[in-house]
Amino acid sequence: MAFSYGNRLKLSIFGQSHSAAIGVTCEGLPAGVRIDFDALSAFMARRAPGRNLTTPRSEKDAPVFLSGVTDGVTNGAPLTAVIYNENTRSKDYSELKIKPRPGHSDYPAAVKFDGHNDIAGGGQFSARLTAPLCIIGGIVIEILKRQGIEICAHIVNIGGAGDPPFDPVNEERALFADIKQNNIAVYDDAAAEKISAAVEQVRAAGDSIGGIVECKIVGLPVGLGNGGFGGLDGKIASAIFGVPAVKGIDFGAGFSAGYLRGSENNDEYYFDENGNVKTYTNRAGGIVGGMSNGMPVIFRTAFKPTPSIAKAQRTVNLATGQNDTLVIHGRHDPCVVLRAVPVVEAAAAIAVYDALPEH
Repeated sequence: MAFSYGNRLKLSIFGQSHSAAIGVTCEGLPAGVRIDFDALSAFMARRAPGRNLTTPRSEKDAPVFLSGVTDGVTNGAPLTAVIYNENTRSKDYSELKIKPRPGHSDYPAAVKFDGHNDIAGGGQFSARLTAPLCIIGGIVIEILKRQGIEICAHIVNIGGAGDPPFDPVNEERALFADIKQNNIAVYDDAAAEKISAAVEQVRAAGDSIGGIVECKIVGLPVGLGNGGFGGLDGKIASAIFGVPAVKGIDFGAGFSAGYLRGSENNDEYYFDENGNVKTYTNRAGGIVGGMSNGMPVIFRTAFKPTPSIAKAQRTVNLATGQNDTLVIHGRHDPCVVLRAVPVVEAAAAIAVYDALPEH
């Protein structure tokens, strides 16, 4: 199914941007896990709309658990949670049935579903559906943390501004908490100011801007993942590409490895003071042959600019069969990257948990 993911951890996301509710059903969470609802609420708030520099659409994003939880503890049954949509304006989208928005799913979805696709807010193709992904991701992040595995993402580029990259070799766990507490997911205060200015500039111009999010995973056991189609990097990439607006992902040196020699790209091994096998560099991004190698897993995700912009754009009129123009109304993020950071963390956590052995 297009909106399902996982083997050990099986989840299925449902709903549309303006439907009565959106939600998720998840199988594979162990029984007996106490959910930290305060931590989950704080995690969901990082993705939620209505904050500075984001869409003015205001949603509480408070999940309601319908099954799988008893007295705050997972009970072994499939977990189902919903978020009720409260602040929708479907009338803003009435024209788009005949004038598909450039950069959106409108046209291919209309062809695929013979015009029966839900156009309001993008329907099931909306980034609104990352909220239920974050419900499961937020729970799994806490489970992994109890096992010594931590995940953190930050912004390395919006309009040329962003944090310096993570240290590819050392863990930097103390830095993670600082990033997650900031309104803009960076640890560099100067970068936050520049990002804010860049986003405000494109919003004032009726435009939008993309960016890049870097994610780091520490504490993974060696040998997690498999070769071929079962690679850990492939599992992470599959989950990440389920996030709307993602256009690319690379690990470690990424595409720059294509310009290096083997002597420049290889990560040479050594024993550290505790007798653990480490590498001096981490151009592999912590994954070799589809398996974790004990170094931090580091990857970057590229997000396109929000396609809904206030500028007039050329399109077609499906009713008249003529070329036409379109001015998009409604409430939209000038930059999806600001709210995408916890979504990247959630997707990565789900992929990692799904790859872990049953024991």
